Amino acid sequence: MIRPKIPAMPQPTGLITPSAVEPTTVIQQPPPAPAPVTASTRPTVQLTPGAVVALLGGGTAVVLVVGAVLVSMLLAVAITGASVAICALVIRSLINTEAKRR
Repeated sequence: MIRPKIPAMPQPTGLITPSAVEPTTVIQQPPPAPAPVTASTRPTVQLTPGAVVALLGGGTAVVLVVGAVLVSMLLAVAITGASVAICALVIRSLINTEAKRR
């Protein structure tokens, strides 16, 4: 049988000289001061009743359009599948009648 060769750990070659490790000092710095709390500079959005109605109408229109597109795509796939199945039946019928005549 084929046995895999397991590599041996490589042995160091030549003279090994130990190196000295020099200690390092850790300098702790005080944490930075927290940033002052300021008022937001962004303008606030205020919705009027007319804007709410416009947003609801726009959202409804988007949902209806996307739904119509998805339904039409599903219908197109269903019609294509049905037509391919009918074509397959017609071709099978033609081949079977041709085979019976011989």
